[in-house]
Amino acid sequence: MVVAYDVVSDARRVRLHQKLKGFGTPVQYSVFECLLDQTALERLIAMVRREICYDEDTVRMYFLCRSCRRKTYVINGEVTDIPPAIIV
Repeated sequence: MVVAYDVVSDARRVRLHQKLKGFGTPVQYSVFECLLDQTALERLIAMVRREICYDEDTVRMYFLCRSCRRKTYVINGEVTDIPPAIIV
């Protein structure tokens, strides 16, 4: 998933950025790549809803399928690692 945000208040923006670090990797200041299961996704959405101001801020979450994720093309940066599958 790609999470992108535009938060007007500096304080809210910094707070959201810090909390998003618990869910994914910042690839630009207001863009994160996150690998989430359903439970983590629900926690992320709840956290974002608590942190933003609905009159001023926007947050977009783009879902990427595994096939699309493999096609990511990055210029001047690293592709966020996809953790290997764990087989038990």
